[in-house]
Amino acid sequence: MKDVIKGFRKIVYLSFPPEVSGRPVVCNLARRFDLSFNILKAEISPRQDGAMTLEISGLEEDFEKGINYLKENNVRITPVAQKIFRDEETCMHCGICTAMCATGALFLDRATREVCFDVDKCSACGMCTRVCPVRAMTVDLDNNGGME
Repeated sequence: MKDVIKGFRKIVYLSFPPEVSGRPVVCNLARRFDLSFNILKAEISPRQDGAMTLEISGLEEDFEKGINYLKENNVRITPVAQKIFRDEETCMHCGICTAMCATGALFLDRATREVCFDVDKCSACGMCTRVCPVRAMTVDLDNNGGME
């Protein structure tokens, strides 16, 4: 066991093709690369395509090795920051989204009375997109792009 404090943390969105969705590639992140992960959201479609939002923590060097391992196994990796967007022009800072945000990525700045969005805390659950009355919060569903 390493005595180093594992301060690196990143939330990523993974897309698995059917031939990979049944294999333990995520468990291998912990076993082979000494990374910890927290599954924030996971689903498998009827066609066996998989999608998962993970919070991965460990050493940054191990994280990079783990990401390369996932890519070698045909897993598409997208930073969560590329999945959820806020249109600053449209947002009216009503704060409804803050009540739905389990990770605290959306919060009210008490000094300015404006809603702030910390993409590094976002789990891409999509709850904010469902409750926003002016549709200022959107989710990218095309799964193109990634950490390639």
